[in-house]
Order: sequence, then C-alpha cells, then structure tokens
Amino acid sequence: MTAKATGKRIKCSVNSEKPYWAFVPDRLPPVSLNIENLHKALDKANQALGRLDGMSSLLPEPEIFLYMYVRLEAVLSSQIEGTQSSLSDLLLYESEQSPGTPLHDVEEVSNYVRAMNYGLEKLENGKPFSMRLIREMHEILMEGMRGGTKSPGSFRRTQNWVGGTQPSNASFVPPPPDIVTECMSDLEKFLHEDKSNMPLLVKAALIHHQFETIRPFLDGNGRLGRLLITLILCSHGVLSQPILYLSLYFKTYRNDYYAHLQKVRDSGDWEPWLEFFLAGVHKSATQATKTASGILMLMNTDRDKIKTLGRSTGTVLQIHHFLEKKPFATIPLLVKSLGLSTPTVTAGLHHLEELGIVRETTGKPRDRVYVYAEYLKKLLESATFDS
Repeated sequence: MTAKATGKRIKCSVNSEKPYWAFVPDRLPPVSLNIENLHKALDKANQALGRLDGMSSLLPEPEIFLYMYVRLEAVLSSQIEGTQSSLSDLLLYESEQSPGTPLHDVEEVSNYVRAMNYGLEKLENGKPFSMRLIREMHEILMEGMRGGTKSPGSFRRTQNWVGGTQPSNASFVPPPPDIVTECMSDLEKFLHEDKSNMPLLVKAALIHHQFETIRPFLDGNGRLGRLLITLILCSHGVLSQPILYLSLYFKTYRNDYYAHLQKVRDSGDWEPWLEFFLAGVHKSATQATKTASGILMLMNTDRDKIKTLGRSTGTVLQIHHFLEKKPFATIPLLVKSLGLSTPTVTAGLHHLEELGIVRETTGKPRDRVYVYAEYLKKLLESATFDS
C-alpha cells in the first residue's frame, strides 16, 4: 500500500480461519481528484450520449428497441458472471420454448431483466434512487437462484472475497460485514450530493467503482454495479430512455477493467480509471446508436415489403409488429396474443417467409418456431464492438 491508497486495510480473523486483510474504501469524493486532462474524453462521451438519446427519440416505438436491448444487456452482464445462456436462449424461454442451455442460467438472466425494469419503473414513478431501491432490485435478481439463499435483498452479514479459496489467499477482500452498512450509507450520501458540480459521468464512474469495492451483497454485486450506471444517467435526465449499458465494454476489456479497479484501491490512481470509463461510455453509446439506426431501417424496409401484399397486408403487419418485440414465435403464441385464427396466422407467416423476413427454425412439421432472422442478427452483431 502507498500513501495515496484510497482506503485502509483492516486485519480480520473469523473463527479458525487464517487472519486476512479486508479493504475499507475512503468516502467519496476522493480528496485529490484532477479531471483537468479529462475534458476531451468527457466531451466525446457526452456527445455520444447526446446522439444516442436523440436517436432514441426518433424511434417510432422506442419501447420495442428497449425491450430487446435490455435483454441483450442482461445476457452480457450475466455472461460476465459465468452464465452460458445466449440472447436466443432467453427469447426462446420467454416465448415458452425450451432454451438450449441449462434452465437456471436462463432464469438468472430473466431475473436480471425483471430487476432492471423494476428499478427503472420506480425511478420513473418518482421513487428516490436509494440503497433501499438497490436492495429491492437485488431481491428480485436473486429470486429462486443458486445464490438465492445468500440473503437476497439484505446487505451481507458475512465476509465475501474475490479470487482464491478463502479470504486469506484472495486477490481482493471487501470491507468486513460490520462496516458494510456504514459504507453504503456514505455512498448514498455521495449519490445525492450536488454541491460540487461534478460532471455526472465522473460521478457515475466513482460510484460504480465504490460499489464494486464495497461488494455489499454475498452474490450479484457485479450485475447490480453495472446496472447502477444506467440508473444514475436516467435518474438525472441525461438519458430519456435506459439505452446505454457498459457490460459489453467491460466484458471485452475485462482484464483492463479489473486492473483499473485495483489500481485505484492500491495507489489512488483515479484518472486512468475515469479515462477508461469515459472511453467505454463513448464506445458503447456509439455502438447503440448504430444498432438502433440499423434496426429502424430494417423494420421500415420490411414494412414496405409487406405493404405490397394487398388484402393480406393488415394481418401480416400485425404479425410483423409482434415479431418486432418478440422475434421468436409459434403459431399458438401468435393466435393467443393477436386474437387471430390459426389458418390466418399460418398464412401470414407463409407470406413473411416468402418475403424473406422470417424463417422456420425447427424443420419439423409440427411445433414450429419462427424467427425474425435479420432483426435478431442485427442485435447479435451489436454484442461485439466494431474494430
């Protein structure tokens, strides 16, 4: 540890375990923080956010794009934690089809979607952004999961750690459990502090780092820590829609991400972390803008194709509109959801197949599953950064 370390290490011992050193972060904001050299990175990130927010306002039905984009984020964030489910698995699960990965992996991702939507809905309805809200979201996140017995919705009462088999040989040990509530209370105060006029993106980066350092829950900290970023931007009106997520960036540059987190703890080197974070905002916002633009163009092109069908146009547009939100569908699901007859739905899907808009995925004569293939492809392409 150096004189610039952003916290202190406390020697701890629990029962018969070997003594270990737990890290307790200093309160935010950092005593010495120089952002003078970050103005260019800040400007680039803010401009990219502005373009993304402007793009979302052009979408005729932004909730359709959000529905899918939130699910893509849930998959990417959960993959960082080790789940194997894909976006297709989640969508098949939600359309009552069997996913291709273990069910508990898909349910874990589904819980992430529910927790995210819960938090965003509460903020939209005027509920303050607080640690209570974070605990409520954590409870949803862990419902029925493998870590669901680990005090869902409550701050931890036992020690956790990162790496190693026990705290004494771990790569990082967060604060002891008896200090967690105090640390989170301090973090909440900083969250609502507005006297310093600190740029919001800098503040979000500091809060994310602090949350990842405190790791207040026994499980699910990473997913909630990444979600905090979007919640902060939405709660302050920087984004009108929850359309920015950094999980792909953190996953792509995972080693750099963890190295920056630890370097701040060890030496108080905040500026490289902030520069890394701002580059992630710029890159992620730019990618999301491109994805939204491509999807908007695709849907408009496909609607124009459908409008050439004559008398069948109205029914086929109904089916197409459903597939915009749920790109995997079966005939029974469409019949139930749209109130159309089985022959009508079957004929509509046949028209969409002939137009090259959907394709059947099973090759079976019965229990067929149809996919809006190009739409799904564009979403999956957005799960990798352009070179």
